[in-house]
Amino acid sequence: MAYDLVGIGNAVVDVISQVDDRFLDDMKISKGIMQLVDRDRAEFLYRAMQNRVQTPGGSVANSIAGAGALGLRTAFIGRVNDDSLGHFFATSMNEQGIDFVNDPVPNGEAPTSRSMIFISPCGERSMNTYLGISTGLSSTDVPQSVSQNAKLMFLEGYLFDHEAGKSAFREAARATRQSGGLTGIAISDPYCVQRHRADFLSLIQHDLDFVIGNDSEIRALCETADLDRSLKMISEICPLVVCTRSERGVTVVKQSERNDLRVDEIIPVDATGAGDQFAAGFLFGLSRGDDVMTCARMGHICALEVLNHIGPRPESDTRVLLKSHNLL
Repeated sequence: MAYDLVGIGNAVVDVISQVDDRFLDDMKISKGIMQLVDRDRAEFLYRAMQNRVQTPGGSVANSIAGAGALGLRTAFIGRVNDDSLGHFFATSMNEQGIDFVNDPVPNGEAPTSRSMIFISPCGERSMNTYLGISTGLSSTDVPQSVSQNAKLMFLEGYLFDHEAGKSAFREAARATRQSGGLTGIAISDPYCVQRHRADFLSLIQHDLDFVIGNDSEIRALCETADLDRSLKMISEICPLVVCTRSERGVTVVKQSERNDLRVDEIIPVDATGAGDQFAAGFLFGLSRGDDVMTCARMGHICALEVLNHIGPRPESDTRVLLKSHNLL
């Protein structure tokens, strides 16, 4: 089967709860960042959550779901255990029209991944993620029949914490490019970049066609506080660099030509998934052959939708939203 967009990433069940800053302090949760936690810490935090909302998540999985809602034919590659959360994730993805190509692993080495997301009154998200069985993703989980039939391949930077994931990325990217597709990565997190900077840069330079990240992630790649310098450095090794900058808008550098999209500042209900849905809108436009600023506007509208409610995936018809802004 041919796909417009295929994603490879952590298959995570998001568990979301609204809390105040005192709760974060009491639970020793660092505000506004993603922290990896072990199984015991995950179970402790899960028990402490009130009024939990459960949804399939994972950064690139969210982007794939958003792109699918816009009408792309999509697939997702990820690893889940044969447990209740694993079946919840797989069933939810398939019900949303996404081809989840991996069967749950019988007697898997660890439980299905989950992320406890604590939403502050200001809308900031603090994520405590237990990666579980996702850390075991390898080339054997990535069918070549899928990689070779992807118009766009989108990779999740979080998987760079594991050598098997790095190899799977390289092989998948090369298979897609050899078949005429484009490959790119969501940088995911500045701390992940710091741990694997050399490997990130090598993958970007030799195997990728586009990079999507926020300003902190882009600067982390180049070990400088100067965003302009960072964008220039990455654009010298990658044809398309997309940098989201919150209320400062979006910067896109294509073939060293810079374009800036200005946006209005808003107060989010929940920032969870905003970057993921920006990527969904951007990649939707890219798959259609739209110019990069149209792609950026599409991404911005999709991000705005998810900022206005709790949860990382769209609740409104994003195609209708794009049409209302004359983008479709």
